[in-house]
Amino acid sequence: MSDDATRLIVIRHGETAWNVDQRIQGQLDIPLNDTGRWQAARMAEALAGDGIEAIYSSDLQRAAETAAALARAAGLPMTTDRELRERAFGRFEGVTFREIQQRWPEDAQRWRQREPDFAPGGGETLKAFYARSVEAATRLAALHPGQTVALVAHGGVLDCLYRAATRIELQAPRTWHLGNASINRLLYSSEGLVLVGWNDSAHLERQPAEP
Repeated sequence: MSDDATRLIVIRHGETAWNVDQRIQGQLDIPLNDTGRWQAARMAEALAGDGIEAIYSSDLQRAAETAAALARAAGLPMTTDRELRERAFGRFEGVTFREIQQRWPEDAQRWRQREPDFAPGGGETLKAFYARSVEAATRLAALHPGQTVALVAHGGVLDCLYRAATRIELQAPRTWHLGNASINRLLYSSEGLVLVGWNDSAHLERQPAEP
């Protein structure tokens, strides 16, 4: 890996009420809950010494709120990019996992099997989402050779980047974690993405104080 590789710190947004309810958010604009805001603050503290030089975020508020905490701590501006949004889940959005299974069992099976060309009604195929996520991350990384850049996005986006960095096929079952406000590290160069570290959540081990 060359000296002009971009160091990427990729962060999933903090927790939302819909994460707790196991309800599909997709591109619906759901805010952080109190725990999510606490997680964002702890993540920002944990990255204070990492020399971050640019911060990009999905424009959905759960990611933008998380990124704003990091931007305040780092004294940097934050730039939103809609290409870092979560997958568009069509009619699945706003529905719990259990309800999806009950209402659309055939679609639920195709979703669980990770069919690359399956799109929930009105939504985005996995193949298209993967291409969008990886293109967005590599496009932004390429703007900052030799620098450290933070990307704040969503679980689905992080899953795509993990697969791109480890060369794991799109249909392979997920065996890695995508924790809210976890810290994940990649390198980007002309050779592509390389995994450095994943799902660091040590900064979240202390529980938030009761209100």
